[in-house]
Amino acid sequence: MKVAIVGASGAVGQEFLRVLDERNFPMDELVLFGSERSAGTKYTFRGKEYEVKLLQHNDDFKGVDYAFVSAGASTSREFAETITKYGAVMIDNSSAFRMDADVPLVVPECNAEDALNRPRGIIANPNCTTIMMVVVLKPIEKLSHITRIHVASYQSASGAGAQAMAELQQQYKEIVEGKPVTVKKFAYQLAYNVIPQIDVFQDNGYTKEEMKMFNETRKILHSDVRCSAMCVRISSLRSHSEAVWIETEKPLSVEQVQAAIAAAPGVTLQDDPSTQTYPMPLFTGGKDDVYVGRVRKDLANDNGITLWLSGDQIKKGAALNAVQIAEYLISKK
Repeated sequence: MKVAIVGASGAVGQEFLRVLDERNFPMDELVLFGSERSAGTKYTFRGKEYEVKLLQHNDDFKGVDYAFVSAGASTSREFAETITKYGAVMIDNSSAFRMDADVPLVVPECNAEDALNRPRGIIANPNCTTIMMVVVLKPIEKLSHITRIHVASYQSASGAGAQAMAELQQQYKEIVEGKPVTVKKFAYQLAYNVIPQIDVFQDNGYTKEEMKMFNETRKILHSDVRCSAMCVRISSLRSHSEAVWIETEKPLSVEQVQAAIAAAPGVTLQDDPSTQTYPMPLFTGGKDDVYVGRVRKDLANDNGITLWLSGDQIKKGAALNAVQIAEYLISKK
């Protein structure tokens, strides 16, 4: 088994290395790729040192079984043919192919079997906020069809990459030291602030991030559900959270929903108001599961349930989901 990581020096690329090691992914060879900036950088994996190679249009992917790609949409589009031409399965973390009809968009807990039909050799990893939400929606959908979703996301700096995380830490340091605050990765200072914009605005007033949640949820769940999202950047360092309002065809009790969530793969119920027990990004960072709490009836909708979730955007929202896709494909060989 030969594995490649494209974008090895980025936050998700580094998480790929940790997740592959944690899960004892069955592999014999590893090759790392990156841009001109990161080529030549060395990383240690399972006691062996690997040097990042420059990503080029050549035969470097010959013999590769799985390529985990997290280098941005433009890089994915440019190099997809190079990566897949010798039969490698490209599991792509960018937005480049997610809505293409001939590219499956997969969250293993929801629609793993979609990964088996990949005519272009590409499987798309969904947007992080979508991944975490649909893992929780799937067990509820089995109880009663979900017709509408309203969601507000509270997304950490990690969603914008390693440089954004470093900038947030730098901003807090600069504020404490009374220095001018560095603002490069976001439109505004993120420290001590929230920014109600993630990605660029579309003609309908929603951002691209918010429209991803609408479109990707429908594709993953094979559903006509409508999702209205408000995506907000907050000043936590790692792990995203979401407040979700769900309308189902028939009314569901809180107990039904809690039991379904507790029994679902990839989800942990953490819900006890009497002891102030609920998920928070401070504690969900580095964890595999999506954590759910504050499950209750929606006072504005007889068929509504509302809940709170939190999960690690770099892990389940990116690297772990991609590795789970590869594990599923291996199990089907």
